Amino acid sequence: MELTGLLVFAGVYFVAVASPGPGIAALVARALSSGLRRSLPFIAGIAAGDLVWFSASALGLSVLMEHFHGLFLAIKYAGCLYLLWLALKLWTAPAEPPRESPAARGEGLRLFLGGLALTLGNPKVMVFFLSILPLVVDLRNVTPLVFVEIITLTTIIICSTLLAYAYAADRARRLVASPRVMRIVNRVTGGVMAGAAAAIAARG
Repeated sequence: MELTGLLVFAGVYFVAVASPGPGIAALVARALSSGLRRSLPFIAGIAAGDLVWFSASALGLSVLMEHFHGLFLAIKYAGCLYLLWLALKLWTAPAEPPRESPAARGEGLRLFLGGLALTLGNPKVMVFFLSILPLVVDLRNVTPLVFVEIITLTTIIICSTLLAYAYAADRARRLVASPRVMRIVNRVTGGVMAGAAAAIAARG
């Protein structure tokens, strides 16, 4: 793929990734409550979801996906339920100052699957990869080399962008010292997480 084409794709994709939406809101809420390190599996799940959508688009599976609309609807609502569960945990979390605590057993896998389900069911991501992406990339002429180039670029862009959001939220989290402020942070981030789930569930 020509450099110009890659740059156009990179610019359009970066805007799509960086624009605030339910996924960004959920990630920021997660990083505010648990820190950067324990948000990494969630970031990996979101990135994996984008790669799944791109791969499906590049392989011409969009028509097939339309026939399995119910499956993706189920994935969407599963992701929403997981976000609501995280929101409840945040809302009821003890008002303790931020500290690094060991992750619970299996937490990383659950967060990864939660991020994956969130992305696979997010209408914004579906619209980009099934509608906007073909306008930027000629999916009819995607060679294995072009496929690898775009996969690499996609991974770099989404991971670096999401890490920047999570890092900023983690830095803000470290400014919190009192239990009263931490209680407010827990309630606000829990509300944001629940709002993200509701936003995804409500959108077609």
